[in-house]
Amino acid sequence: MNIRKIVKRLIPTALFQAIEPTGHLIEAWLWNARYGFPGRGMKVIGVTGTNGKTSTAFLIHKMLVQSGIRTGLMTTVAYGVDDAIEQQVQHYTNVPVPELMRRLKSMRRQKVDWLVFEVTSQGLAQHRVWGVPFSVGVLTNITHEHLDYHKTFERYVAAKQMLFRYVARNRRGLGVGIANADDPKGDLFARLTPHPVLYGMRGGDVVAQDVQLTPDGSTFTAVAGDDRYEITCHIPGGFYVQNSLAAVCVGRALGLSREQIEQGIAALRGVAGRMTTIDEGQPFSLIVDYAHTPDSFDKLFRDIRPVVKGKLIVMFGSAGRRDQAKRAVQGRLAGEYADEVIITEEDDRDVDGMAIMDEIARGAEEADKVRDRDLFLVHDRTEAIKFALSRASQGDTVLLLGKGHEKTIESADGEHPWDEIATARAAAKATVTQ
Repeated sequence: MNIRKIVKRLIPTALFQAIEPTGHLIEAWLWNARYGFPGRGMKVIGVTGTNGKTSTAFLIHKMLVQSGIRTGLMTTVAYGVDDAIEQQVQHYTNVPVPELMRRLKSMRRQKVDWLVFEVTSQGLAQHRVWGVPFSVGVLTNITHEHLDYHKTFERYVAAKQMLFRYVARNRRGLGVGIANADDPKGDLFARLTPHPVLYGMRGGDVVAQDVQLTPDGSTFTAVAGDDRYEITCHIPGGFYVQNSLAAVCVGRALGLSREQIEQGIAALRGVAGRMTTIDEGQPFSLIVDYAHTPDSFDKLFRDIRPVVKGKLIVMFGSAGRRDQAKRAVQGRLAGEYADEVIITEEDDRDVDGMAIMDEIARGAEEADKVRDRDLFLVHDRTEAIKFALSRASQGDTVLLLGKGHEKTIESADGEHPWDEIATARAAAKATVTQ
């Protein structure tokens, strides 16, 4: 009999839901016991936040691997050890507890020294990561998201804080809490741990100075007291400066040298679905990114708008059975920054896709966009990509947002294979051969 059946026998479904999250905690304990508590003895860096978790985890992982440290990785995009990274197909960051136990056990057998682990609010709230000995906690930022699950922003924040409480309780760990000083709640998170560290653009223990943004990435000096680190990040966008600063803080906490930190961050050339540039010889810029929250939209648009030579064309959707309040906000932000907005499907699930698109469109209309002039609704995502590219000319920039690395798209009848990068590449190639 498997653990889930045992839990259902011990705790009826109605009672399980009534005592949530205690029911999840019992289930997590049983799975840990079943696999021999595989997290014991491991050293784990937990990365959480609303946006930037995956990229920050990749930066830290690459930095440690380049430094000769045997390092595991678990993120939304991929998991594995050192450079043997497998793509994750599932639509969640923190996999179900039994799968997490299997991965931890495998990494333990491979003698992983450090694990870089991207952690979500739901994974924390549901105790899916219970039993993982977090030694270092990292917060990228925290803005409104996942309120469909948490109901209030306060509960969302409290769930995220659980990571830092785990760090504080781990007496064998480093007890380091690293948080973004530019976020209003950053200091609150960091100070939950014995050794708080703050980083930021405007202040903190580690500060970015002399920031230079280019279409190919950024360069800056990370200043920590008398120490200076000359950082090159090859992923474009101002928010990747902050992500790189978080990696610098982790490197310092682990005792890496200046050269190891600088060379490790510079070694990461990109993350699938994060500001991924598609070049098939088309006369316009084409970028695929996972941005799917109002905060990530705002930051991305602020960075990219000043460097766009021609029109900025943005295509995106919003998921069904997820935070409904953000849809109009996404539409308004796109309407304010983009010259043309194309709204499409994004994991409708069992929700009416046209209704979702209408909600987004109303936000874009608040920003003076007009349907069939500079605001278009194309439900089929493949057709929407083709349409977006057909609207682009020499010097324009097309942003395809929301799906990024994901390998499926969810409809009422289930999951279907999807590859945004491959679809965009094929569409771009078609524009060149026409």
